[in-house]
Amino acid sequence: MPKEKIVNQHSHQWIGGAWHKILYLVILAGFFLWYPGQNRLLMIAPGTSSNAFTIPLPLPSIAPYPINVTGVRPGDEVTAGGVVIEDVNSGVVLFQRNSYESFSPASTTKILTALVTLDTFSLDDVMTVKTLQNNGASMKLVPGERITVENLLYGALIQSGNDAAWALAENYPGGVEAFVVAMNEKAKDLHLTQSHFTNPVGFDDPTHKMTPMDLARLAGVALSNKTIVKMVAIPQITISDVTHTYFHNLTNVNALLGKIPGVGGIKTGWTEEAGENLVTLVERGGHRVIIVVLKSKDRFIDTTKLIDWVFTNHRWEVPAP
Repeated sequence: MPKEKIVNQHSHQWIGGAWHKILYLVILAGFFLWYPGQNRLLMIAPGTSSNAFTIPLPLPSIAPYPINVTGVRPGDEVTAGGVVIEDVNSGVVLFQRNSYESFSPASTTKILTALVTLDTFSLDDVMTVKTLQNNGASMKLVPGERITVENLLYGALIQSGNDAAWALAENYPGGVEAFVVAMNEKAKDLHLTQSHFTNPVGFDDPTHKMTPMDLARLAGVALSNKTIVKMVAIPQITISDVTHTYFHNLTNVNALLGKIPGVGGIKTGWTEEAGENLVTLVERGGHRVIIVVLKSKDRFIDTTKLIDWVFTNHRWEVPAP
């Protein structure tokens, strides 16, 4: 038999078999498409919208939000020049005063210092104390002391040690200058658009500024970090260097810890220019509230009054669907 004829014969056989397969698949598909119970659209009763059979997607839960049920608002009894009170879960701002004006943040800066540190280092990384920065609050580090990042963070956040914050920045790749660049980049990433930093400690500087609203936002970010949340709520702790040669007794400078129910930090600050600053987390009844007071004449009294105002004059409600 000629070669061409053999090829043609095989081609006809293949084509015939292929058509049988295609026909079989079409019949099978039609069966599954039109057979009752396989196609939900064929089961819709006459006059019923097909939307009735749309699979519902779960809606995100809506956090209860605070409502001022008395209409009472803080007045001149609160001395702070800048105030923001924000409900953490709903993001609702309960009260604000000069919330977008620039203030000197003082040691509340160390919240950002801690976040930048934790972006780069592990808690068990060991740093060497180089330049001592003992101007102001100090945890009393010793030159040449080798100490973990975790213990330096305790010193910066509990004792508000300027020497601890400086040591963290000085051990950063590129030193303090590079650390400050990272602080401003972090601030930009967090949308702290009205803030600028020139040092990791909170020293007064004409361009080292924050707004109360930015500081409240920064505090909210810090609350998502378990390490920071744990540290800022500790009243006191004793830590040491890695050789257990130097011991440092740290006492939290936040006088409201252990005194006002529900207070769990976050950070104090004070300089001559800044006045008294305080960022507070208070939780009651499952409701978490951040209170920022800047340039206060008495940060602890102001904050106590504001805590009382929040929980006396507000109730939390879930908005109607």
